[in-house]
Amino acid sequence: MTARVLVIEDNPINRELLDYLLQAYGFKTLQAVDGGVGFDIARRERPDLILCDIQMSGTDGFAFARLAKADEVLRATPLVAVTAYAMVGDHDRILAAGFDGYLAKPIDAQELIRTVNAHLAASQRVPATAPQPSAAPAAARTGRSPRVLVLDDSPFNLELKRDLLSPHGYEVLTADNVAQAWEIAKQQAPALIISDVGMSEGSGFDFIRCVKADAQLRDIPFIFLSSTHWDETSKALGLQLGAFRYLQRPLESALLLAEIRACVPV
Repeated sequence: MTARVLVIEDNPINRELLDYLLQAYGFKTLQAVDGGVGFDIARRERPDLILCDIQMSGTDGFAFARLAKADEVLRATPLVAVTAYAMVGDHDRILAAGFDGYLAKPIDAQELIRTVNAHLAASQRVPATAPQPSAAPAAARTGRSPRVLVLDDSPFNLELKRDLLSPHGYEVLTADNVAQAWEIAKQQAPALIISDVGMSEGSGFDFIRCVKADAQLRDIPFIFLSSTHWDETSKALGLQLGAFRYLQRPLESALLLAEIRACVPV
């Protein structure tokens, strides 16, 4: 029987990352934005396991643990803390608060699955090996793979994006300058655009201005991914111009996939 895992996390990127990884390995998932919402969902849905962040606005992880372990419906449900804490003694403190396990950030996929499996019945565990690429199921569900246009003047970076996204069900279109990207966008109508900021010819800011000024393209989600333009002024400008996210490179592959999945599910 497939286990259902409730993810309680107030950071949308971390929440989507956990959701993505759990589903990739075969679990069913539920999501909550804080401990209060999580408590209501947990009592109603009776998940097989709960992953709960420690630091959250509103009802935090420690408060949720107290509520869950005092509740006759939830007290037997395995509760695993997800936290960035790394101080000596934090493990014992978290277990003393009522958690049954502990998972440190940044999230490692293999450790996540090992930890979840350790708190489930044998019949609900999944293989801890990496899941197979999901391109075929995605194409079957959507009719065709979602198109992602990647603009970057580095051939290496373009190849990295293609190698990352293609096995996960995306059709990757690439361009190494703004003019080429603009032609591809008009002809191919991608479902998502990922763009570098600083390039030898033009910039990502030039490109997003063109996209957002076009009635046929302006609603396409746009993500900036930059390793050089990470000052607050550049970030603010990118978001003001209409970018959905402004991300810093290098970025963990799983985190970038979670960001893309939030824009264009497969």
